[in-house]
Amino acid sequence: MNVSSNLATNTSDLQPLKAPRPSLTYRLVSGLLVFPVFRMLFRGRTRGNDNVPMDGPLVVVANHGSHLDPPLLGHALGRPVSFMAKAELFRIPVLGHVIRACGAYPVKRGASDREAIRIATARLNEGWAIGVFLDGTRQSDGRVNQPMPGAALLAARSGSPLLPVAILNSHRALGKERNLPRLVKLEMRIGEPIPAPSSRRKPDLEATTRELQRRINALLDHVPLDR
Repeated sequence: MNVSSNLATNTSDLQPLKAPRPSLTYRLVSGLLVFPVFRMLFRGRTRGNDNVPMDGPLVVVANHGSHLDPPLLGHALGRPVSFMAKAELFRIPVLGHVIRACGAYPVKRGASDREAIRIATARLNEGWAIGVFLDGTRQSDGRVNQPMPGAALLAARSGSPLLPVAILNSHRALGKERNLPRLVKLEMRIGEPIPAPSSRRKPDLEATTRELQRRINALLDHVPLDR
């Protein structure tokens, strides 16, 4: 048996990992809820959709200005984006089914950062896109101010590229100090993917994190958005 020949054949037969197909519930939530709200109420639009890899694992990294960001980021890229959610939400009738069908994955309250990273890495290894907000919490000015290395670590563990995305004006639409939304114009700007860090060493993770911060804030600043 020619082992080297068989290995070459098997390697050539390998295909890129396919992204999971959107469920019917995901498509309904997108078409009947997220897109009408984004397009009509907030006059929303996206730029740079051609930069989104449509197959294979992907870490989608964005700024975070309001609670509007997860559904917008999860439905506006042309492929599902998965976010972690509290495990107890999955036990709520209807809501649990909807968020699971939209790609959310459960993390138990009080779980360590290591456990959350392990679960997210497993999703990436299944071909999912995983959404991460670089600051980890909402920022009153909508910018990336204190970036955390979690996105870079996920990419380093899984070998996934990172996709910088800027969400403009969501902090003005429904920021920390607001209970009711303001109907301001929203826009999502999608940058070019960057490769995973070359290692899990702290300097490599920090360098990638700083580059993501620079790119997202540059997308925010590129062209002023009409208010």
